[in-house]
Amino acid sequence: MKKNGFDNDLYLSMQSARIRERIAQFGGKLYLEFGGKLIDDYHASRVLPGFKPDSKLQLLLQLKKDAEIVIVINSADIEKNKMRGDLGITYDLDVLRLIDLFRGVGLYVGSVVLTRYAGQSSAVAFQKKLEGLGVRVYRHYPIDGYPSDVEKIVGEEGYGKNEYIETTHSLVVVTAPGPGSGKMATCLSQLYHENKRGIKAGYAKFETFPIWNLPLRHAVNIAYEAATADLNDVNMIDPFHLDAYGVTTVNYNRDVEVFPVLQATFNKIYGSSPYKSPTDMGVNMAGNCIFDDEAVTAAAKQEIIRRYYVALCGQRDGTTEEAIVRKLELLMKQAELTPADRPVIGAALARAEETGAPAAAMELPDGRIITGKTSSLLGASAALLLNALKALAGIEKETLLIPPEIIEPLQDLKVNHLGNNNPRLHTDEVLVALSICAFSSPVAERAMQKLSNLSGCEVHSSVILAQIDSKTFSKLGVNVTCEPRYQTKKLYHKK
Repeated sequence: MKKNGFDNDLYLSMQSARIRERIAQFGGKLYLEFGGKLIDDYHASRVLPGFKPDSKLQLLLQLKKDAEIVIVINSADIEKNKMRGDLGITYDLDVLRLIDLFRGVGLYVGSVVLTRYAGQSSAVAFQKKLEGLGVRVYRHYPIDGYPSDVEKIVGEEGYGKNEYIETTHSLVVVTAPGPGSGKMATCLSQLYHENKRGIKAGYAKFETFPIWNLPLRHAVNIAYEAATADLNDVNMIDPFHLDAYGVTTVNYNRDVEVFPVLQATFNKIYGSSPYKSPTDMGVNMAGNCIFDDEAVTAAAKQEIIRRYYVALCGQRDGTTEEAIVRKLELLMKQAELTPADRPVIGAALARAEETGAPAAAMELPDGRIITGKTSSLLGASAALLLNALKALAGIEKETLLIPPEIIEPLQDLKVNHLGNNNPRLHTDEVLVALSICAFSSPVAERAMQKLSNLSGCEVHSSVILAQIDSKTFSKLGVNVTCEPRYQTKKLYHKK
């Protein structure tokens, strides 16, 4: 049975207090680089059970009177239509999505910054679009010698040529659609410009992972490496912190590598640096809010296995490089994990072997394992979904929640009118049919009422799922892995 191990209320209290302390440390003006996902941080909620996906947003709402948000996007990412893999939308569209989300909860979005701007046609068009929507836009330019040539960077030919971002609040949260957008450079550029104007301002970093006060090889920190395998991030002991204080803390390679440059930048702007280590820069309090290490360790180990299987499937469809798979294999070994440590894998494969067709398995919150098989009416995922709802509602497995006389017309619609080759119902279609049945069937209604209980459940499929099934499970909060094989040997697999 899954247990919570993270105190979310304590986290919000400690984290907001820590940020306020840092604002005061710099005299009332702080540029806070916000790493990771500010909204919908499902990785954190998976590896820290009890952490709410919107915790960072709730944190900002506690600081709403003092905060404004600056969203940065790399102009090169606009030009090449870089996608957010979890949402399936381009970075520029995600900027619009983020603005709407922030405004929708009453947070002030001050502006958007186009970093590494070099006149890219797509960036020019995006600026015009934003300004047409009433959003202020600033441009920051590529700097020769960045990040090592501090003399040039911290001068009129470096940060000096960037446009100064006008801000009005004491806390300026700098966020982005994804990594590599230029958040830190934007913050440092602003420190340079603020100093020129006689305004004292500071910089700090809010990055949930790796958690600095957990051991280097803790499963939660290994899970972070697994999540960023494509970025080649490596957790490491912060050598600057160890040298300055004699205390062992955890950071990651990029922050450790850039810290000497950051220190030199502070020295040139202010004459001294307020930080002795990358760990000093951070304000993350998540490690102080773990109350059950066993629970978060177990959750993080499942995340490592999930990331490994996602990479295997990515390698199978050509979207993931072999080097990433090899790195994840190494992380699996470091965490002493095998596929047998994910119970739904063995259950799904056993059911597929028994039936000779694709199958799937789900682990319910109480630890029960439910399976689903392929039939003439339902795909394995759809069957699994219905079986899980029946189990949660205490309904006999043999009970038909959706009568065949309702399924068969749907199949006729799919094949004979909508041009589908596969007559079996997918998960989304089954849920629509079940909701219709719930109008007149108390049993179907009981099953529908258990949908929210699926959140956090684990699923494994013996084949790569159709995209619609993956999306449906994701919307339900179900964590899915698949074997890296397709149901057929066709070269084209419809998403």
